[in-house]
Amino acid sequence: MAGSSLHSLIPPWQEDIGTNWAGNLHYSAKKLHRPQSVEEAQEIISQANKINTLGTRHSFSNIADCPEELLSTGAFNKVVKLDPKSMTVTVEAGIRYGELAIYLEENGFALHNLASLPHISVGGACATATHGSGDKNGNLASIVKAMEIIKADGNTVQLSDGDPDFSAAVVHLGALGVITKLTLAIQPTYQVQQEIFEHLPLDAAVEHFNDIFGSGYSVSFFTDWSKEEINQVWIKRRIDSKGKLPSLSEFYGASPATKNMHPIASVSAENCTDQMSVPGAWHERLPHFKLDFTPSNGEELQSEFFVPRSEAPNALLAIQSLNSQITPLLFISEVRSIAADDFWMSTAEGGDRIAFHFTWKPDWEGVQKVLPLLEKKLEPFSARPHWGKLFHMQAQEINDRYPKVEDFKSLARRYDPEGKFRNAFLTRNIFGAM
Repeated sequence: MAGSSLHSLIPPWQEDIGTNWAGNLHYSAKKLHRPQSVEEAQEIISQANKINTLGTRHSFSNIADCPEELLSTGAFNKVVKLDPKSMTVTVEAGIRYGELAIYLEENGFALHNLASLPHISVGGACATATHGSGDKNGNLASIVKAMEIIKADGNTVQLSDGDPDFSAAVVHLGALGVITKLTLAIQPTYQVQQEIFEHLPLDAAVEHFNDIFGSGYSVSFFTDWSKEEINQVWIKRRIDSKGKLPSLSEFYGASPATKNMHPIASVSAENCTDQMSVPGAWHERLPHFKLDFTPSNGEELQSEFFVPRSEAPNALLAIQSLNSQITPLLFISEVRSIAADDFWMSTAEGGDRIAFHFTWKPDWEGVQKVLPLLEKKLEPFSARPHWGKLFHMQAQEINDRYPKVEDFKSLARRYDPEGKFRNAFLTRNIFGAM
């Protein structure tokens, strides 16, 4: 299990080095640095023996942990440059998507997509191939056009799209160094309206899978696998002109929701983004939760697996067959689509993917037992685990699913010859493979 020795359930957030956002992981570092400048970060990194980057602490795995030192990017939270001519924005890596989204909207621009939560940092999300949803939408890293990295020796490297190392460096998993700046592609602002349908029959979900996921700019299934149905379908449709789109009235046997919904139907929708076909700015609809909502912590665990788009209906049925083991441990699952990219260690490298996400109850003992069963069911589909979430898969299995992994290892050794950034997660899940 990735990070299994570290995933004891402990009290939520502590102000020292403390825990991750969810409270399931206590960082093992002896010292936390909070540099206020790139120059200060360079000095810290050059003198460190072992060090890793700490962002907004939203990873459930120990991908960002280190037994010696951690470097927080919390102070690197500014917009560096907005360039309408090239349609790019350059930001410091620690800025959160919610903050960046408000800045862009105020200036008439937008990003292509956002994740479910807007509270995560740009640097951390891109490093782990974190994503939103949409058949034509790549993960959040897919709009990176340039980046600045501090290598193990303390020197900075500037990489741009087209450079030989660029495709390896964007989804870098922390193995190459500390990212300080990223340049992202932007576009003119747009609006989105959101509609929800309930009780989609499972056979309709399987038979019409591609049509359903093609019905909006961003589409999500939410299900607890307890019945032969998808609990909710969230459809976010893009509006590029003024006005609103006609509401969807019929949807493959599902019923339109009559009120705003939370992904878990029994929970209040107070903190969810507005639905019921009410148009709103892109950053107020693409996430599932509002920008001013502070998510709870210490109350859940998460796993996620990515399968090729063509295999998704069969994978859906395979997971459904485990419902008696999964449902008792689960708050909710989300199913999303992600467009292909060519970043070497991206979960969407080489082809379009469907992501099956699991938000578990904080029962680590139970989740540890069900993860091998779930991964066994998904093995025929060469599922890739999300780097920042919990999984059981071993290094060789993971390596076999990434055609460029050996090239990535070679590049990491060139950027970091002594393994300064190589922590337990990287050793166990990538470098530990034969």
